[in-house]
Amino acid sequence: MKRPTIVIIIYILGILFGALFLGVWDYDSGFKAILAMIWTAIFLAVYVYA
Repeated sequence: MKRPTIVIIIYILGILFGALFLGVWDYDSGFKAILAMIWTAIFLAVYVYA
C-alpha cells in the first residue's frame, strides 16, 4: 500500500473517531473543533511530504 493511501486512511479514522466518540461537531464543541482543524493541518502537511 502506498504512503498517501495509508495517510488518508489514518486521517479518515481520526475524523470518524472525533465525530463519534469526542463529539467534535456538537453544539458546544469549542476546543474540540480546534483539535479537528489541527488534525486536518497535520494531515495536509503529511500528505504533501508522503
